[in-house]
Amino acid sequence: MKQIRLLAVLMAFVLVCTSATNHKTTTIFIIGDSTAANKDISNGKKERGWGMALQACFDPEYIVVDNHAVNGRSSLSFMNEGRWDKVLEKIKPGDYVIIQFGHNDEKPKADRHTDPGSTFDYNLAKYVRETREHGGIPVLMNPVVRRNFFVNAPENDDDEKLRTTTFKDGVKMVEGDSLIDTHGLYRVAPRDVARRMNVHFVDANQITHDLEQGLGTEGSKKLHMWFLPGEEPSVPEGRQDNTHYNVYGAQVVANLLADALCEEIPVLKKYRVRSK
Repeated sequence: MKQIRLLAVLMAFVLVCTSATNHKTTTIFIIGDSTAANKDISNGKKERGWGMALQACFDPEYIVVDNHAVNGRSSLSFMNEGRWDKVLEKIKPGDYVIIQFGHNDEKPKADRHTDPGSTFDYNLAKYVRETREHGGIPVLMNPVVRRNFFVNAPENDDDEKLRTTTFKDGVKMVEGDSLIDTHGLYRVAPRDVARRMNVHFVDANQITHDLEQGLGTEGSKKLHMWFLPGEEPSVPEGRQDNTHYNVYGAQVVANLLADALCEEIPVLKKYRVRSK
């Protein structure tokens, strides 16, 4: 009898251990542009996308972040280059797909440009629909803000060119105290699509607006690739990049977006960890 009881206890222990080690992981996919993308960190380079820092916001035993965002991509070019197809192949039921475009959709190049209320909305809806067809859960985000305190936003036909500039190449315009929007209807369209299609939505634009405005003209520079000459060894001639994040900026933004994700999707809260 004792042997039977001992065997039963051992079997129960094995079952508990098995269930604890074989739990299902959920993937959070990210598709988007350079503000979220993985970056080259060799030789001490400091540019980061917020998507690189998102994994540290969730318990990796249960949530795996798979970042497919790529520098310079729009909702159109990401799809036309076959990058979306590769994500679709990996989605399993219950996974999440964060969809965030806009920075490059507003650029004039034909291979990237879309129009809000028209082709931009169509592409976002296609991402949503196909995510659902594969059993995934779509999450729309609008674009994060640029650090633009200029009364009149400087002309910017390509954010990617900022990486080849030095501090002396930066805009010499006087800055004011108020952050000025540069995205227009590209920040509105994702919310509209989310409402029409009953999709989870995170207002990344408002979240980052409040962050940058709260830090002010000088403090907000600490989030970006904004360095004086000689201040940062990886960019010895300095840089004035008001679009892309540095290590600190990516971590701050990732934590804010993770908090917003957990508010929008409460089931994720139990896997939320505070990144350092």
